[in-house]
Amino acid sequence: MTFPLFGFLERPYRHAQRYRQILKVLFKYGFADLVESLGLETFLEISLKKLAGDRKERIDSLTRAQRVRLTLEELGPTFIKFGQILSTRSDLLPAEFVLELEKLQDEVPPFSFEEVRKIIEEELENPLDRIFPEFDERPIASASLGQVHRARLPSGETMAVKVQRPGIPETIETDMEILLHLATLLENHVSDMKLYRPTRIVREMTYTVEQELDYTIEASHIRRFARQMANEPGLYVPRVYEHLTTPRVLTMEYVFGIRAGDEEALSKNGLDRKILADTLSRLIMKQVFEHGFFHADLHPGNIFFLPQNVICFLDFGMMGRLDRRSREDFADLVIAIANRDEAAACRALLRLTYLDPEDEDPDLRVLQRDVADFMDLHFYRPLKELDLGKLLQNMLHMVSRHRLRFPPNLFMMLRSMTTVEGLSKTLDPDFDLVERAEPFVRRVRLHKYSPGRLSEEAGALGLDFLELFRELPGDLRDLLTEAKRGNLRLDFKHRGLNPLVDTYDRASKRVAFSVVLAALIVGSALIVLSGVPPKLFGLPLIGIAGFLFAGVLGMWLMISILRRGGM
Repeated sequence: MTFPLFGFLERPYRHAQRYRQILKVLFKYGFADLVESLGLETFLEISLKKLAGDRKERIDSLTRAQRVRLTLEELGPTFIKFGQILSTRSDLLPAEFVLELEKLQDEVPPFSFEEVRKIIEEELENPLDRIFPEFDERPIASASLGQVHRARLPSGETMAVKVQRPGIPETIETDMEILLHLATLLENHVSDMKLYRPTRIVREMTYTVEQELDYTIEASHIRRFARQMANEPGLYVPRVYEHLTTPRVLTMEYVFGIRAGDEEALSKNGLDRKILADTLSRLIMKQVFEHGFFHADLHPGNIFFLPQNVICFLDFGMMGRLDRRSREDFADLVIAIANRDEAAACRALLRLTYLDPEDEDPDLRVLQRDVADFMDLHFYRPLKELDLGKLLQNMLHMVSRHRLRFPPNLFMMLRSMTTVEGLSKTLDPDFDLVERAEPFVRRVRLHKYSPGRLSEEAGALGLDFLELFRELPGDLRDLLTEAKRGNLRLDFKHRGLNPLVDTYDRASKRVAFSVVLAALIVGSALIVLSGVPPKLFGLPLIGIAGFLFAGVLGMWLMISILRRGGM
């Protein structure tokens, strides 16, 4: 699903009813100031008082983060999913908002069994009873995009059948288009929001949701995960039934296990907490540092503990990827921090992050000083006292001060490791993630400088130079040809001039408007003095109409000037 980008003014009117629903909820939870600052009531031609209606809930005692969560819950599946994804991105939101949005996990009302039956029969092209002789009408889990039912095949095997919510692709297409429009308004009208690039956030979230809407993509994720983690001790990967899987239905083996976080069941079944903590950390390190393909939605509901201290991951809709260069740069950062080398850590951090085109390069001396302060704060203490979550939060604040940004996949990796650390510490209070990660980081660093890798890099570099030398004569010939024809052109891009150009453009339009207005007034005065008929109360009607029209235009110009901050 890729939604079209329609005109700026067209979107509100194409989805006016949905806009009204969204704005009504925003008013209900105390975000009227945001609606007014974006001017949305003007686009939809509705009264603010009428839109607000009677508030059924008192919001005075709620924090802004709580009101955001309640707003997303009431707006439905798209906004709930949006909030769930944002809850994994503490690089974009303050900690209080992240903690509140995490409550959105697995709290979505289910849809009816009749709709489940209809979707399965349409997708699998057979009656439900023929495919699954036994099918539990009550879902065992319900999420924003779909829900899961337990079923049994004719062969007796127990299945978990995930079914997509009816009409959800169309709903998400509409809501994402509206969100993109709102994000555009935020960037244009709220100066503080430009730093967060809300339009880019919406586009990133849209891509993530698009991937999760197609269950065949999740099935391919499971196949790849099972292949790369084959024969890994302490791991079980459920089997996917390809012939019973479509974009809207995913059929996989049902796993009987203990959900991570269920302390009572964990104690009753006699599982070894230390082994589980060690296995969980080893599995995530393997995924990240050896394969670069890892589970990016590791909350307790997606981790099951099985007999004999085996771990099973569920819900492979959101996966992260790290290429070899990123893994090596991250290893360089970790090693530099371990060696207390601020300059090397600063260089590794710059390789891991990126700048927006309009932002200036950071001051390296100031960045190196901040890196040193960061290291002093966290790494001159026993490793067991190291809080990875707090460390990550402080690192994100440090990076954002210099307008640097982590790529989404790198942040998802850091987030997954933080989640694993939290779960492992609940299992084993003495758990030390840094100690578990050290051998994996060392292996990545050693592989970077191994003879095989160096020869591979040299070969690739030689091929690049060879390709360059092959293409260079042709490129030079094309350049000289364009120069002879007079078509050679150099484009210069000025930074920071757009506000000045906009100001002059606005001023010139006002001057032109004022000249026309003055001419209209003078012309109307001459008509009145000449006494040209027809007349009204002894005055020329055309002259009176000209004065009235000039008055209206003059008031319009004055209001426009005052709304933009005075004369």
